Amino acid sequence: MKRIVGVGCIVVTSCVLTCVYRAQFAARAALAGTRANQSAAMREDAQDTFHDGMPDFLRLEDRADQEAFRNWFTLIAEYQALRPAEEVPTEINDCAALLRFAYRNALRVHDDTWIRENRLEPPAAIPSVEKYHYPYTRLRASLFRVRAGSFRTTDIKDGTFSEFADAKTLLELNTYLLSKDVAVAAPGDILFFRQLEQNTPFHSMVFVGHSQWSSDVDAKAADNVVVYHTGPIGRSRGEMRRLRLGELLHHPSPRWRPLPGNGNFLGVYRWNILRETN
Repeated sequence: MKRIVGVGCIVVTSCVLTCVYRAQFAARAALAGTRANQSAAMREDAQDTFHDGMPDFLRLEDRADQEAFRNWFTLIAEYQALRPAEEVPTEINDCAALLRFAYRNALRVHDDTWIRENRLEPPAAIPSVEKYHYPYTRLRASLFRVRAGSFRTTDIKDGTFSEFADAKTLLELNTYLLSKDVAVAAPGDILFFRQLEQNTPFHSMVFVGHSQWSSDVDAKAADNVVVYHTGPIGRSRGEMRRLRLGELLHHPSPRWRPLPGNGNFLGVYRWNILRETN
């Protein structure tokens, strides 16, 4: 009887140990799988296809999203030049502020609340960007890169991205050069200038293309349009301005003409979130 019981104990013990080992193996396998998934997610988050510092999770790869961003960005920017000066948001106090304002709002959900708060009723239905909605991004409200370098996951929380960026920073770290030929410009692209004789030498203008507000400005509807904020002028806070591209090309001061031979004209730039493989 003792031998039988002993053998039975050995058998039972062996079964228990086998179950324990199997449970431990399953737990380790699950942990390894979790770590592998986390590593894959981190690698995906850290992807920066063009090594320009912009994470791929912010890029708008879908053509519909690209078009939606361009339409809203130009619509919002141009509207600031068409609305009464006293209605222009106070935060728009120079050219870079106009870019930041239009950029952020182009990435929002444009529901009734947004339309009411911004007092902006689009002349036609325009879909919003679908990939993500400001400020609910992985970078939250800090959309603009302010430190040079390719993207790393640590950039998300170490101050590499900010809600604020001046014209020089937007030029160098958030956009890329297309050409000094303004003919390549598409709606939503930026014309950058550097005027060394000014206190703030870097200046930007939004290339709108054909106005979406054509019903309000029929005389200029067929022409390409640019809009910008002057920044402070003397003791005044400056103002929004809207020009036809032809007017800008023949500006009374040659240093403001967007021509290849103008050393003050830096070129046509495009937002990094719109960058594509050629």
